[in-house]
Amino acid sequence: MIIILINCTFYFLEVPYPKFKKHCRSVEYKTSGWKLSENRKAITFSGKKNIGTLKLKGTYDLNYYQLNQIKRVRLIKRADGYYAQFAIQTDLNIVGANGHSPLPTGKAVGLDVGIKYFLADSNGKTIGNPQFYRKSEKQLNRANRQKSKKYRKGAKPQSHNYHKARNRYARKHLRVSRQRKEYAKRVAYCVIQSNDLIAYVDAERRAEGRLECERYGKKSKAS
Repeated sequence: MIIILINCTFYFLEVPYPKFKKHCRSVEYKTSGWKLSENRKAITFSGKKNIGTLKLKGTYDLNYYQLNQIKRVRLIKRADGYYAQFAIQTDLNIVGANGHSPLPTGKAVGLDVGIKYFLADSNGKTIGNPQFYRKSEKQLNRANRQKSKKYRKGAKPQSHNYHKARNRYARKHLRVSRQRKEYAKRVAYCVIQSNDLIAYVDAERRAEGRLECERYGKKSKAS
């Protein structure tokens, strides 16, 4: 039994955009405070926040799940818009390419992540680092310069063009973040499909071991 997350964009029907706090970009509801429509294409929030009814848009069909399976509902603000995120409790059955459960491979592998290589396993195979940030660095720097040119010191509020430039800059960073996440998902899916047992190195414990070795003047095996 696992918890999966489903993201849906939404449109506002009769209410303005929600106002988040300065350092908060999400609002979370548990099993109360919200109600889905009969066709599961709209959601209504009740409470003091006055969010109202939102029209959902997405590729996932919420009619596939029961209402008691939805454990959390979050409204998230990102650079490219607002999202409604549903945390759903369900049973997951892994199905292979032939439509049946995959057979055990009898293989075990150890993994280690790093900077030079994205992933290295105990069999000596390595996966290169895609360097999504480095590939987009010129575009990010250009967007940051355009944002800085439109900034007026002491001006409150800033101009509309500044906020547009800031949003373009944030969307480029969001694109890099999504590229990294999607790449990690694809690599992880290939690894779990090829092995029955996977062991990985805890980066925090490895860092602690390195610090202990440096403290007592010993050479770290993890470095």
